[in-house]
Amino acid sequence: MLDRSNAHILTPAYRGGASASGENRSAEAIDPDYLLGLLNKAQNALQNDPQDARHYLDRVCRLLRQASRPQDSSLPLIPSQPDTHQAPQAGGLAGWQLREVTAYVQNRLGRPLIVEELALVASLSPGHFCRAFKVSVGETPHAYVIRQRIRRAQRLMLETGNSLSDIASACGLADQAHLTRLFKRLVGTTPLLWRRTWQRAVA
Repeated sequence: MLDRSNAHILTPAYRGGASASGENRSAEAIDPDYLLGLLNKAQNALQNDPQDARHYLDRVCRLLRQASRPQDSSLPLIPSQPDTHQAPQAGGLAGWQLREVTAYVQNRLGRPLIVEELALVASLSPGHFCRAFKVSVGETPHAYVIRQRIRRAQRLMLETGNSLSDIASACGLADQAHLTRLFKRLVGTTPLLWRRTWQRAVA
């Protein structure tokens, strides 16, 4: 849950809307060079540090599992990035930083996230990270995380029979009311109505 007074925890209050580039970049089109880099790291670590090698292989497996899911373009999800997002500009995150951060977020949507830990993943100070992230993605880390939570909720609503309360919890939100409030801001309708409409449409 998001409590701006508590170390910039990335969860609740969303103001304005938008998307996420990380989930899509990992799930829709895995960068072959990035994947090869992880495999090379695993191979190099195999002799001296099997646990480290296992860590890299786990990341490869997660990426491949994400890539095997239905493409977002075939599902009625909100955009993965803000409609106002433009091509990368100077001052943004490096490619590896964006990939690492967005993958980190996708793997931890079920719990609170804070700016400081995302900045650490990118090896930047929190202030520098927030500025660079917004340049690269088109919205703040906070807005990005909320967008990803709602996208995850949409996917779960279509692919599972879980209750909205359980889905809210799985997406790192406080409760069903919290999910409903954020969902309506980004999607324009309630989760219940959206689910009824689209479950019939994609069945």
